[in-house]
Amino acid sequence: MQNFWTASGFYTLVKNDHGWLRVTPDYLRFILARPELAPLAESGPREVTLHALLIDDPLRKISPDELVAIEDSDARGNYVYFLKLRKALLDAVTLERFYLQSFRKGIIDLPPVFLEFAAQAIVRGLLDGIDDPYEVRAGEMFFRRQRISIEGGQVLAADAETIQMFAETGGFGSVGRLIAQQGTALASVNMDVMSHENAQLYWLRENRYSYLLDLTYGRAGEQALARLLARWVKHFLGVGVSIEAQPNIEDDAWRWHIGLDAESTRILNDLYEDNDVDEARLKRLVLLFRLRFDDAVDMRADVAGKPVYLGLAITEDNVLKLKPQNLLINLPLKNNG
Repeated sequence: MQNFWTASGFYTLVKNDHGWLRVTPDYLRFILARPELAPLAESGPREVTLHALLIDDPLRKISPDELVAIEDSDARGNYVYFLKLRKALLDAVTLERFYLQSFRKGIIDLPPVFLEFAAQAIVRGLLDGIDDPYEVRAGEMFFRRQRISIEGGQVLAADAETIQMFAETGGFGSVGRLIAQQGTALASVNMDVMSHENAQLYWLRENRYSYLLDLTYGRAGEQALARLLARWVKHFLGVGVSIEAQPNIEDDAWRWHIGLDAESTRILNDLYEDNDVDEARLKRLVLLFRLRFDDAVDMRADVAGKPVYLGLAITEDNVLKLKPQNLLINLPLKNNG
C-alpha cells in the first residue's frame, strides 16, 4: 500500500471505533500551517506572535483584544474564521460529524476551503488500504474542481487548478490540445490519461494532480467513481448501496433523483418535470448513475425499492464541481422522514 495525499492532514487524525476521524490538536496545527493562516514575510509582529502561540497550543483561548490587534484586516478575518472552525470541529469531535452538521444546518458560515480540507481527509481515510489508482484519482474529484473535455463521446477530467497553473506555456500533446480547443490554454506539464499501463505511476506524483481521468461510460474511471460514491454513503450513513452508470434514464416510474452539482440538479429537475431541455444543455449532463439500496427497508416507504438517479454536469465553461454532500443530505432514507 502506497502513501498518498500527504498534504491532506490525514495522519494528524485518529480513527475511532466507528472508523470516523477524531479531531486532534495536531489537525488544528495542520490547518494553522496552511497558506490561508501561516504568516507571510510581511506579516505584522502581533499576527506572528499569535500564530506561534496557537501552534504551541492550538486549544488556547484567544481574546477579542488579541484578534483586534492583528495588523492586517484580511489576516484578522482569517483568524476569526479559524476560531469558528476550531469550535465547530471540537464540538463535533469527528471530522465526519463536523462535515454532516455543516451542511445539514442549511447555513454554511465557513469558507468552502475549510470544508474541502475536511472532505480530502475523509476521502483519504476511506481510501486507506486501497491500492487502486483509479479510485484514488476519482477521490480527487471530492475536493478539487475538474475541467472536462468531451470529444467523440469520450469524457476526460483534468484537474482545473493544474490546468490553470500551467495555462500560459502550452504543450500537453494531443489530449491537451483537445481540451485547449474547448477554451482552456494548457501548459507544459505531464498530464497523461490514466490507463492500465501507467496507473501505477500515480503514486510517484500523487500530489501533483496531473492525471486525466477517463469518465466515459463503461470505463475504469467512471466505475471507480461509482464505487467510491457507494463507499462514501456507507461510511457516513451506514447503509449499503450499489451504484452503476446509466447511459440515460428510461423509467416511467422515476421517483427520485439527486444532482451531485448545481448544474445537474437543475437539468434533472427539468427532465423530471418534463420541461424542455435543449440538446446543448442536455450534453452537459456528462455522467448518470443509478443507485440502489441493498435493503429497501432503509428507504422511505413511498419510494422503497425504487432506484435513485444521480447526475453530474459541467458548466458552460466545462467545469465540474462534485458536491458529495448532496448524496448524504438528499438520499430518501427512512429516518429522514
